[in-house]
Amino acid sequence: MTQSPPHNPHVSTDCVLFGFDGSRLHVILIEKTNLPTGITVTRKHKLPGRLIFTGEDPDDAASDILESYTGITRQKLKQFHTFGSPSRMANEEDLKWIRYDSGMDIDMVITVAYMATIRISTKLRQLSSTYLAKWYPIDELPELAFDNGLIITTALGTLREQLTSAPDNLFKLLSPKFTIQELRCLHETILGKKLDIRNFHKKVMSTPYIVPLDEWETNVTHRAARYYHFDKRKYNSCFR
Repeated sequence: MTQSPPHNPHVSTDCVLFGFDGSRLHVILIEKTNLPTGITVTRKHKLPGRLIFTGEDPDDAASDILESYTGITRQKLKQFHTFGSPSRMANEEDLKWIRYDSGMDIDMVITVAYMATIRISTKLRQLSSTYLAKWYPIDELPELAFDNGLIITTALGTLREQLTSAPDNLFKLLSPKFTIQELRCLHETILGKKLDIRNFHKKVMSTPYIVPLDEWETNVTHRAARYYHFDKRKYNSCFR
């Protein structure tokens, strides 16, 4: 009887947390700091994540990660992909670091990935001297550990799909009141291309859950733009 290879019990979850500063899309990365002597790491940045505890639901682990780094609770997280290629652990530095961090002799990890859209004004927590959490523009990311670059790219593809399938998630990236220009800029940033201004304006005007306010920009050098807000009740009525 042929002996089966040893089982791999290591499962983790990583969270791609998107934010928008009015012109560019950002993600939260954590930086490894205060590493011990003998652990050399050149790829110091990674997504917020950890190994899943025995008996823990991956959804609960993702919610715990979100709350730990941002303080946000009851936030909708979307599980969008699972990453398990053996090559994702090919970098020796990454392997040494995760063995040190976990205290286990790990050779491979399966990662269940989640994503969420949150306001970039959210104050991030520094949990310890080991990690530092910061927002990074998605078009200026540092070199990332493991296959985190692929995870972010996959999450961005899911975010593009949500422009039509779940557009309510996008409004979590904006302030409670926003201009059409800010909304268009968000769409352009996610899609990676410019949109026709007049056609986009017409589309917004015909969308019942994007409601105009009797408020305009102040203290601006250009013509003051009107503010709008996202009406959750009208949105729910449209998507029943």
